[in-house]
Amino acid sequence: MRSPLPIRYWPLALALGGLLACLWMTARHPAWGWAAGAFGVLAALGLADMLQTARTVVRNYPLLGHIRSLSESIGPNIRQYFIESDMDERPFSREQRHAIYDRSLREPDVLPFGTLVNVYGNDYEWINHSLRPAQIASRDFRITVGPERAQPYSASVFNISAMSFGSLSPNAIRALNEGARRGRFYHDTGEGSISRYHREHGGDIVWEIGSGYFGCRHADGSFDERRFAEQARDPQVRMIEIKLSQGAKPGHGGMLPGAKVTAEIAEARGIPVGQDCISPAAHGAFSTPLGLLQFVARLRELSGDKPVGFKLAIGHPWEWFGIAKAMRETGIVPDFIVVDGAEGGTGAAPLEFVNHMGAPLTEALLLVHNTLVGLDLRKRVRIGAAGKVSSAFDIARLLAMGADWCNAGRGFMFALGCIQSLRCHTDHCPSGVATQDPRRWRSLDATRKATRVYNFHQATLEALRELLSAAGLTHPDQLGPEHVIRRVSSTQVRSLASLYPYLEPGELLHGVPDHQVFRRFWLAARADAFSVPTRSRAGHAPAEMEPA
Repeated sequence: MRSPLPIRYWPLALALGGLLACLWMTARHPAWGWAAGAFGVLAALGLADMLQTARTVVRNYPLLGHIRSLSESIGPNIRQYFIESDMDERPFSREQRHAIYDRSLREPDVLPFGTLVNVYGNDYEWINHSLRPAQIASRDFRITVGPERAQPYSASVFNISAMSFGSLSPNAIRALNEGARRGRFYHDTGEGSISRYHREHGGDIVWEIGSGYFGCRHADGSFDERRFAEQARDPQVRMIEIKLSQGAKPGHGGMLPGAKVTAEIAEARGIPVGQDCISPAAHGAFSTPLGLLQFVARLRELSGDKPVGFKLAIGHPWEWFGIAKAMRETGIVPDFIVVDGAEGGTGAAPLEFVNHMGAPLTEALLLVHNTLVGLDLRKRVRIGAAGKVSSAFDIARLLAMGADWCNAGRGFMFALGCIQSLRCHTDHCPSGVATQDPRRWRSLDATRKATRVYNFHQATLEALRELLSAAGLTHPDQLGPEHVIRRVSSTQVRSLASLYPYLEPGELLHGVPDHQVFRRFWLAARADAFSVPTRSRAGHAPAEMEPA
């Protein structure tokens, strides 16, 4: 026989019954008032659940339905702290995070009782050691960027990746820049431009210029040469980086809602307070590879001949090839290129972009490095690499594959105290790192966190020094793909030099190399347009769109 009251309504019935009972008891003993209040809240919530129409589950299961919502909200935290192993990378493993925490606090980062890594599992990688370890006096490994410029820059091999003020809090920016000043490494501004918090401590700045031209724009959003020159000639600005695309959401613009555009953000970006801030998907100052390089040359002139380069995530190979061909045709060569991998990104992005848009760092870095080598331009262009870098081995691996230095975003966020709560886009960051809520970010002690940023950088470079020493090398620029070994099966291992094709210097000047991407797209790429090669369009029917 069916119950007259379905079980799903029992919690509400109990709340109503408890309310009536407590009201009766309160009339005799006022101390029961708190219990009546508690049952009253539950009863009111349950009745509201039954009357609302937005959430069917909650309407069908008053009070009970909220348990599902609560479970979903705390599920990631439960998995992170109680279910996932120390090696599960989602997106950073507990081992990776705690290594950064320990190094930032100058605590021992050694592991007892052997590795937790399965050294016989596919894709396990290592660096072979030498029987004659080298002696390295300093861990301050540096690379000169723009030696042809009037104001070249001596960069550390490990720097802070692009993270804007607006995405990060004022105290987070303060701490990062002070840490960079102490350690003599650079702090990339992100496309949100240079804020007052970047300037407080005077740490080296790489100014990122995005499609919104924040900090150097007219009222209509177009590029303002005069405003750019004023900021770029500041001695604290050491290099200029044009952002073509980013690993987190390549090919995607952005919008900061007007409600979040505070006076300080408006001041840094050169936009009105309280109005939606639009960051277009594409630049307005140029539209072709040739135009990009002319823009590079113009920014050099306006900045007082400082190093100028660009950052990009690799997408269509013919577009990158078009830029490379434009370098050859014009003789205008960027001083540096930062390659951003699809696994990187500190900001929020649509699911499809996070998981399925853009090339991962390994393939992207190899394509850029090989192209420059093939055009005999590699010695003139430095390459930075960004994408989930958190350890000295990460740095060594990327330098071995062709990079000159590495940038990290989330690694330095962990040094600031980030706990990977995955609430970056909500303005409710519990650690005060990724929020503009003053009640949260003021709890982040910028002075203490700056020390942690500095310690993490120094300890990571010390670990890199020890790796190089054990391998018999004296500088990261001696690393090559032959130094990194990968297990490809239970019985086979191969060096990265044998796994990936590498071009010979000048090979692209004498013909098309025997490499599938080059064979298919190199000849079709154009320096005067980012257009799709005719060959790639062949076989496709004309697109038909339904009327809006």
